[in-house]
Amino acid sequence: MKRISIFSLTLLALYGCQPAQNVKNTDTVETNDANAPLHLLKPDYPVRYGETTIDSIKLDMDKVYGYLQRVTPAILENKGTGEELRDVEQIDTATIFRKGDFRLVSYEWGVTYGAMLRATEVTKDAKYAAYSSSRMDFILDALPKFRALEAENPGYRSPLHSVIHPEALDDAGAMCAALIKVQQAGLLKREAKAVIDNYINYIVNKEFRLKDGTLARNRPQPNTLWLDDLYMSLPALAQMGQLTGDAKYTEEAIKQFWLFTDKMFVKEKGLYRHGWVQDMDPHPAFHWARANGWALLTKVELLQVLPEQHPARAALLEQFKKHVAGLAPLQHGTGFWHQLLDKNDSYLETSATAIYAYCIAHGINAGWLDAKAYGPMVLQAWNAVHTKINADGQVEGTCVGTGMGFDPAFYYYRPVNKFAAHGYGPVLLAAAEVYALLNTKKYVINDSSVQF
Repeated sequence: MKRISIFSLTLLALYGCQPAQNVKNTDTVETNDANAPLHLLKPDYPVRYGETTIDSIKLDMDKVYGYLQRVTPAILENKGTGEELRDVEQIDTATIFRKGDFRLVSYEWGVTYGAMLRATEVTKDAKYAAYSSSRMDFILDALPKFRALEAENPGYRSPLHSVIHPEALDDAGAMCAALIKVQQAGLLKREAKAVIDNYINYIVNKEFRLKDGTLARNRPQPNTLWLDDLYMSLPALAQMGQLTGDAKYTEEAIKQFWLFTDKMFVKEKGLYRHGWVQDMDPHPAFHWARANGWALLTKVELLQVLPEQHPARAALLEQFKKHVAGLAPLQHGTGFWHQLLDKNDSYLETSATAIYAYCIAHGINAGWLDAKAYGPMVLQAWNAVHTKINADGQVEGTCVGTGMGFDPAFYYYRPVNKFAAHGYGPVLLAAAEVYALLNTKKYVINDSSVQF
């Protein structure tokens, strides 16, 4: 049973509460209904509650930024000797990118580049956006030489092979969207049009499709839809539409969104299944958390570029709200969401929680969602993510890269790892958006609970 000190008894008197008269040891009085406002006892929360500040969020952002700045060098070197190359004209087939903890060209890092831009937008701290622009410039500077070497040496694959010859939506979409954003922000030293056009050409003209035009893959089964592919394609198309003013890209993004949603959204749950396979009957519904995150993030990306008067906007916004409503009751008491959203005995996962925190906070900031209804859950989601940023700025608790399975064990036992690149962009996005939220909307503690 909890005990309170003489100092606490003095505080209790302020509430009109009197200590029990028969207590002899005034230094250790048992707390009970007669002598204490029990509803004000501090709960034993496993993560912080109602204590979040923009300063604490900025510290977390700086910690993650500092780690990534250290471990993702933009340096060319000789594979054999490790000698640094300071001039792109020295690039040859023995040239590699100096290895760090993460690759500079990947869909995960496309998310990270975009997140760094958002961090600068909300904090006005230029170093985050400089992270993205410096590495994009590094890639663009080296690209012509590597492209020429690939053309001259059949079978040679350069460090930028996935930029020169994309072979999957994973290669193209997220990097393309980030590149357009960095260019639109006026932060690039080089023209990126040819690279952007190459990425878009792959998405529009080369990726495998079902007969109805839906972007698809032939793994792990023929004619398979991956929910992840919403994010690996549609934000790039939407950004391209805004960049060029050509409506065909925006219309293709909207068309693809509904082709996916019609097959993969489980209406009664308000959740998406991870995979859909043509000719499979029935279609197993595994609600993998991060894939649902990619779907939610895609809706945010589309809504950001669609004009208010666009005829497709209302239905897309309504779908966003349905998805958020499906996710909300599944949040764990700590603030996390589970690896399989509707399986409470599956582990609590960081990257998906961060994506949801970002998307729902953005929905509030944009006026799409009610802060009173969703503000507290967003704040607790961020508080949960905060616990997974270690002293070195590494993000823990993120599920590693994951294919598609049709049994629960596959998802339940996917490893987590601090080097899973999928966690870093979402964590920075979440931090930035909750930072923006707390800059404009203040929360209060009323009867011990967070209220917006």
